[in-house]
Amino acid sequence: MAIYKEISPDQIKTAKSFLNQLVDVIQEDVSGSNTRRKYQVFVTGGVGPGVTSSLFQTIYDQDFSLSTANPIFDMTVGLYESGSTVTSTQTGIDSAGKLQFPSSSLMMREKVDIYRQFAQTLLGNAGNSFYSSHDSTATSDRIDEAMFICFKRLFARDQIKRETFAMNFYMTGSKSWDTSTATGQSFLAEDGLWGDENLFTTSTSGSAFFTDIGAATSKTTTFGGAVSNIVASHNTTIKAGLIFYDRGVVVLDLAKAMSGSQHCTGIVDAVNSTGTEFIGKLTANLAGSGSAGVVPWNYKASFIPDFMTSGSIDNIVDHIATCRFSSGSNTAITFQNVTNINSTLIFCRAGAEEFNYSSNPTYVNNQNRIRVIDQGQEENQRTFTFVTGIGLYDANDNLLAVAKLSRPIEKNDEKDVTFRIRLDF
Repeated sequence: MAIYKEISPDQIKTAKSFLNQLVDVIQEDVSGSNTRRKYQVFVTGGVGPGVTSSLFQTIYDQDFSLSTANPIFDMTVGLYESGSTVTSTQTGIDSAGKLQFPSSSLMMREKVDIYRQFAQTLLGNAGNSFYSSHDSTATSDRIDEAMFICFKRLFARDQIKRETFAMNFYMTGSKSWDTSTATGQSFLAEDGLWGDENLFTTSTSGSAFFTDIGAATSKTTTFGGAVSNIVASHNTTIKAGLIFYDRGVVVLDLAKAMSGSQHCTGIVDAVNSTGTEFIGKLTANLAGSGSAGVVPWNYKASFIPDFMTSGSIDNIVDHIATCRFSSGSNTAITFQNVTNINSTLIFCRAGAEEFNYSSNPTYVNNQNRIRVIDQGQEENQRTFTFVTGIGLYDANDNLLAVAKLSRPIEKNDEKDVTFRIRLDF
């Protein structure tokens, strides 16, 4: 028959430990069209073909159509309601309290709502704003145009380890103008004639690393948990965002992480008869024409605020993912995560005279006598067993768990053995 032995409280111990895992996201994962999934849930109506866009995009570690693909992080953008980008574009507030914007802008209310949602989750108040130095309240440090990166639980685990985060990001976009075509146009000579599109042209210069260096000595806990500044590695006085370690969320200040005043040009989605709009480009070639031609209102458009207001969330995220993270096999984002392990250690002691018999029916013969290996030595041979597993039972003898040994352990009356069982959760 089976033998039970009660485990006393002094044989049960608890312990805590942690495990670190390196996460390395390459550029191609972020910029690739097959590894970046869109969820087009926003739809306009009434004018033209309409605009569809996602509210966020998810980056996978391989083709997201494969069943083995794992989502790494979500990426989206948001605008602070009282920031200059919103207030300079806003035309009023309707009777229902909704912000109103001109038709040349797109998804402004959605961008504001996304910012408010993150502020509610991380700051505890949807009306609060993020500051690129977490302990600052200066307007110059306020994050009005934010990019949010939310790492999935599978990769962020319980938290991101301090001073392990690094991101390779291109601060400048591709060249967008060409003065060589401005001959004969003295009134445009000081500005140049905007030419090549750069909204979706991969950046080739201006690469910078943004890290959380100094976080180990600057520990701050807020509503959203532990938080620290993200700074430029080449100049740590440039505070370009925040990282919330417990939530696995990065809030990047786009006005500091990229050259927002740089000229931008290209096609974006729009609510009009064609469904697209050209921003930051002349509508006519004025060279040698002797006339002013047709110049749109935004021919001097910049990434901030023009592109942030005119482009849809998909347009903006596409630009950041394909141009600002670039493409290739180099690292785009890396960090170490932390998995907290709570352990219960149970010490099961088997004394010299205990557990030397087996309840297996084959342990005895048909005469209910213990089988022996050497016939004729029944009186001299001691009983023994090989322990392969240990069962843990409750007070009513219900089996709760079974611990398996890596190899059988011999147990006889000359051995006093203590087995340590570790339960991790």
